[in-house]
Amino acid sequence: MNRLLAALCLAAAARAQPSFPLKLASPAEVVADLALSSPGSDWATAGREGALADVVLDGRVQQQVMLYASAARHTYAVFIGRLETGAHRLQVLRNESYSAQGSGLEVHGVKFREVRAGHPYYAVLSHAPVLYARADTIGGFTDVPMVVYCQRPQEEGKPQLEYTVIFSNEDGGTSTRGLMARWGRTTDIEYIYRGFIDTRGAMPKATIQTKDHKDVDFDGKYFGSHPILAPITDNNMVGTNVETPIRYQIAPVEVDLTDATRESVMDSHPVAWTVMAKELAREGKLRPFGKVDHERISDPRNYLYLDVRPELEDATIDFLVRLKGERLWRSSSAGRPDYTIGRSEWVRTSIELPPGTKIGQIEEFGFACHTAIVQKPFPQPSGGVCRLADALGVFLLDAGYRPGPRMPLKAGFEVPTGILWTSPSK
Repeated sequence: MNRLLAALCLAAAARAQPSFPLKLASPAEVVADLALSSPGSDWATAGREGALADVVLDGRVQQQVMLYASAARHTYAVFIGRLETGAHRLQVLRNESYSAQGSGLEVHGVKFREVRAGHPYYAVLSHAPVLYARADTIGGFTDVPMVVYCQRPQEEGKPQLEYTVIFSNEDGGTSTRGLMARWGRTTDIEYIYRGFIDTRGAMPKATIQTKDHKDVDFDGKYFGSHPILAPITDNNMVGTNVETPIRYQIAPVEVDLTDATRESVMDSHPVAWTVMAKELAREGKLRPFGKVDHERISDPRNYLYLDVRPELEDATIDFLVRLKGERLWRSSSAGRPDYTIGRSEWVRTSIELPPGTKIGQIEEFGFACHTAIVQKPFPQPSGGVCRLADALGVFLLDAGYRPGPRMPLKAGFEVPTGILWTSPSK
């Protein structure tokens, strides 16, 4: 009876909403760019976070879209999968069960992209993962997948595709303060699926990142050539053969992060910063500037963000800044050894500054080199070396949480542990 009632409600809603036709001359993988907004919504306000939309293809609900941009008009790119030759019809309807009570849905338009074999984007699109919502996030408007990006690494000369998801938050794993110090954001950015591509464009074997950050062989189901996954831990490690009521099919963007941080993908999708900040506010994870309040942080607009590439030998590093007219230095680690950075790769970190600070107020930058603490009794290193091999600069967020202009940061310096290196901002 409940299924019949749901079908009748869906049919009534569909009759009241416009439909968008698509006619294919030959089979193709299809992306739908959905221009949507959620009137009355605010991701920072409980009960009005946003609407959940059902994407209805040829009369059947295929997937959902969370309108994390709330009342703002935003384009949500989703993949429909492989469609056969002929006529198809798509509608977008408000999901009555899982939308916030005070959130509406407006559909401003739909544009389709047809992608066929031989197109540069075809391999990336055709293997993009289906991602079910984590079970304990449903109805909570938290840890929502916003962006999926794909890289093309190589291993032993063989090409791979690697898919990573940017979630709006991280409920488990690293603390909020630790995320800002060690990663320069509180979103969760996780690789979920990786595999080799053969000469036919197929992916005969793939791995996923599952509990405890372990890589295991993918052994799940497919939607066409798309693997089906779901987060199974609070820090969004994934598993197979798990289905929940909410299913996402986010069209991936292809990126090259050879000379960039993972967080730079957020910069290209600035709505991710807004959603991050609003989710922090709604979940009570913010505190006034300069206070120490457990793992809470200040408003993300109070932080300076740095993109750097350290090279570390038995060492960790933290970064410092001094403002004009001040004698004190502010650090990325806030004095905590466990918040220093121990990764030799492109990293982003952040430093809390007084509200309203402008980037022109920065007088000096610096970094301090610390001896690494090994998690085994012996041997402990007696010293080490930190090199600031490269830097992309620093920036602040504007009033709308968008990354502002970058100030250059000098690089190419090396110091042993126990040494603080400094440089003027100009």
